[in-house]
Amino acid sequence: MNNQKKVLENTIKRCRERHIILPTYRQMRDPNLIPQKIRDKLKNIGLWDLNSLNMFRITWKNEPVETGGGFGEVNFLELPPELTGVKARIIMLIGKFFPTGAHKVGATFGPLVEKLITGRFDPTCQKALWPSTGNYCRGGAYDSYLLGCESIAVLPEGMSAERFEWLHKVGAEVIATPGTESNVKEIYDKVKELIAERGDEIVNLNQFEEIGNSLWHYAVTGPAMEEVFNKVKNDGDKFYGMFLTQGSAGTLGSADYLREVFPQMKVCAGEALQCPTLLLNGYGEHRIEGIGDKHVPWIHNMKNMDLVAGIDDNPNIRIMRLFNEDAGKEFLKNEMEINPELVDKLQYLGISSIANLMGSIKLAKYYEMTEKDVVFTVATDSMEMYQSRLLEENEKHGDFSNREAAVSFEADLMGLKTDNMIEMNYYDKKRMHNLKYFTWVEQQGKTVEELNAQWYDDNYWKSRYAKVEEWDQKIEEFNERTGVIKEYQ
Repeated sequence: MNNQKKVLENTIKRCRERHIILPTYRQMRDPNLIPQKIRDKLKNIGLWDLNSLNMFRITWKNEPVETGGGFGEVNFLELPPELTGVKARIIMLIGKFFPTGAHKVGATFGPLVEKLITGRFDPTCQKALWPSTGNYCRGGAYDSYLLGCESIAVLPEGMSAERFEWLHKVGAEVIATPGTESNVKEIYDKVKELIAERGDEIVNLNQFEEIGNSLWHYAVTGPAMEEVFNKVKNDGDKFYGMFLTQGSAGTLGSADYLREVFPQMKVCAGEALQCPTLLLNGYGEHRIEGIGDKHVPWIHNMKNMDLVAGIDDNPNIRIMRLFNEDAGKEFLKNEMEINPELVDKLQYLGISSIANLMGSIKLAKYYEMTEKDVVFTVATDSMEMYQSRLLEENEKHGDFSNREAAVSFEADLMGLKTDNMIEMNYYDKKRMHNLKYFTWVEQQGKTVEELNAQWYDDNYWKSRYAKVEEWDQKIEEFNERTGVIKEYQ
């Protein structure tokens, strides 16, 4: 028996013992395909509960309740012109109603499950290593726990306290590296050190290079956006484009799907202005947690981008206060007469989600979009993970007043401009793609041949995303071999 086959048998046995069933990508897109007996059981399970059936809640369609919810339509908010200052319709998918409160449980599902069902990761004796700047390692630790395997989370020491507290609660081994959001290289250095020390004890699931990350968004997030557009569009409306901060480039995998459906759409990738890697081959530090920096992820299809926009982190943090401090919410409701129900839901936008909103506004202004144009973006997580940041801002700057709310609204939202943007030509895209060489070939062991294939081979990305149906078939075969699925059929 070869080693891979033995590992797969160990995994099947573990999943049988722990009563684990894996959802397919089809089921994550359309929860109506989930067996009714599983849906019935979920009615008594909390959204964040450490129960293996919550794997079936890795979807944009969870009922927006904390306990016992079923499934419905995609969770989203439409942000009106009185809040955005643009005529275009800006629609934001909401990640708060995933387990852990962030859609990263999906981004981690792809890389982990791919290795489990092919015998390349043994949950009985290996640990899953999750290098991240925040939500990815939370999602990874959660998925690992549900799948019965141990995990190691590596993230910068300067990330929000809530992230560390939650990771300790699920029993992950937590390693803090020097720096903050921008210090991705320090994470990679620690990963190399851990692999050298522990060898086969760990399996590295690096979000910046694992195609399973972006494949999940290609298979699930892209279709969710298409579905919402078809639901809300009026006659003559156009899916004009999408804005997403680069981060690990996982969510940008949805753009590869949407490009097939809406070939004329515009895709804008964002980054912190204080660390302008794509814009200026630059460096620096910033406070927009969750979007990474100082390198281009291996899984970022730069050829599929149209624009890059820099997002200033100072207005970003002030908008965070505007949306969450009492004075800010009162100003929006009473003086700007924005729907109070919507204002109360602005807590669904975490720090990087606010950056996505800012970038969507910049994109709409750049192309002078009208009320017939629709822009999509994503709220990765909510303010649930950033309450400590609000306290820090209060300690630094004092209470947030009505006057500060008015200034922030006018300057930081209405006053957003189209500065620090590039509409990319062929060589702009190639320049940004070539930045991968310094991280991935020089430091991380990738080959120049594959780097060139990403750029010159038109089939490179298509062939990888075409594997969705193949993975679904393998997941179904795996479930049949564990036998657990038979109880729910």
